[in-house]
Amino acid sequence: MKIQLNGQTVDTSAETLAQLLAERQTDSGSVACALNGEFIPRAQYACQRLTAGCHLEVLSPMQGG
Repeated sequence: MKIQLNGQTVDTSAETLAQLLAERQTDSGSVACALNGEFIPRAQYACQRLTAGCHLEVLSPMQGG
């Protein structure tokens, strides 16, 4: 299915947010995610289902000053 990931269309076979992060080799413990504008708690990554056309933002913390 096709989804929007950080503003780009990507094709994925992942059914859940956790599966997508694993597919993308992203450490789920070091990112924050918002699905269709709603923050998703880490505890829900494994059960949060993805749907075709959904908008997902995956953000890594940054340091700076």
